[in-house]
Amino acid sequence: MTTMLHEEDVLALGPVGAVAAVREALVGGLDPDGDVPRAIIPLAHGQGLLMPSESGGWFGVKIATVAPGNAARGLRRINATYLLHGSETLTPVAILDGVALTTLRTPAVSVAACLDRLRALADARGGLRLVVFGAGPQGEGHVATVRAHVPVADVTVVTRRGGPVPGWADRHTTADGVETAAPVSRADVVVTATSAREPVIDGRLVRDGAVVLAVGSHEPDVRELDGALMGRATVVVESRETALREAGDVVMAMREGSLPPDSLVTMTDLIASRAVAPADRPLVVKTCGMAWQDLVVAVAAYRRKGGTPGERS
Repeated sequence: MTTMLHEEDVLALGPVGAVAAVREALVGGLDPDGDVPRAIIPLAHGQGLLMPSESGGWFGVKIATVAPGNAARGLRRINATYLLHGSETLTPVAILDGVALTTLRTPAVSVAACLDRLRALADARGGLRLVVFGAGPQGEGHVATVRAHVPVADVTVVTRRGGPVPGWADRHTTADGVETAAPVSRADVVVTATSAREPVIDGRLVRDGAVVLAVGSHEPDVRELDGALMGRATVVVESRETALREAGDVVMAMREGSLPPDSLVTMTDLIASRAVAPADRPLVVKTCGMAWQDLVVAVAAYRRKGGTPGERS
């Protein structure tokens, strides 16, 4: 029968399990550039996304929707469902909560890409200082995933309007440029997880050696990071092809001449030590989200639940 993995079942894998699944897949030979590009379908009130992937004896597909108007209705902006199959028989073996899967795998990919740098920073500085732009699930998820791997001393969350301090942060400030300059200049890790269409930080403020995790945009004309930062950083991407097609932070910096086209470093090369990220430069991890990431984390969550490819519906 087909196994149902609800939100709590997916999240039970935890940040450590999700990061391990991503790193093990890349070390094991998974090629992100072999993934099928996601289909983005314009809809009357938002977007539909279709994200299929096959690897390691599994096939899966996520169907997601993005409805910008849902916030005003008190509803989730993003909804998703994931369907997992065994590759041999193509029989559906599990249906997963796609929102929980996305919430778990997105920060797992960010941290998987820069885990060695995070550990080096933690060894040198003790608890890390984080500044997080965006108070939604991805902001919270990135803090939880970093915290699961290294000590965190302080978290500042930044939003357009400020407000109450979330339980996962130490303070909440307004993105007015004045109040955020000092925290950003001191930060070991900056997370941008927003719906902004223009840069949310002045890249000149980011200190040498800091890590920047940018996850908010997946369109070529939308970005959270400016060319000043991209030009002085080591920029790590999931896939060069995907970055050049979907990552506005990358595409627009290249268009401006700030980022050389041949300078991108892939997650695979960095994790496998085929590339070096100098410690005296910022490390930017720019992700758009790819179908293989959902697949490997979905498989890990399914296996944790006790499932095997041989199950039948």
